[in-house]
Amino acid sequence: MKSKKYAVIVIVIILLVLAAVMMMGKRPFRSLKAEQIASMTVTLTPPDVTIELEPEQIQQAATLISQIVTYQKDQSYTDYAGQGVIFTITMTDGTKHSIMGYNPFVVIDGVGYRTKQEPCEQLNRFANELLG
Repeated sequence: MKSKKYAVIVIVIILLVLAAVMMMGKRPFRSLKAEQIASMTVTLTPPDVTIELEPEQIQQAATLISQIVTYQKDQSYTDYAGQGVIFTITMTDGTKHSIMGYNPFVVIDGVGYRTKQEPCEQLNRFANELLG
């Protein structure tokens, strides 16, 4: 009887740990540095304006993008209306990435994710300040 009780406790603890790990977010661009970026643009929709970023702006954007936290995949962002800011990054190795901040979502290379609100909001604010 005691061994069954301990087995149940161990299983519950394992399930709680697994649930906690699944709820933790990921930072897909954690190691992004401005030195790795050849060029970057940001497109704001609306008003459908694209801005080429200067080196100091790329540094700021890289810092903000590195702080993005993603959770589970979620394509329901297409059901929402609002402003999206799309950062198009061309890396020095020639690869390209598209990152759209669309709170409470972030879309990375066409795949939508739920995101932590604060970093995504900072990214949107930064893009809108560039417009001004």
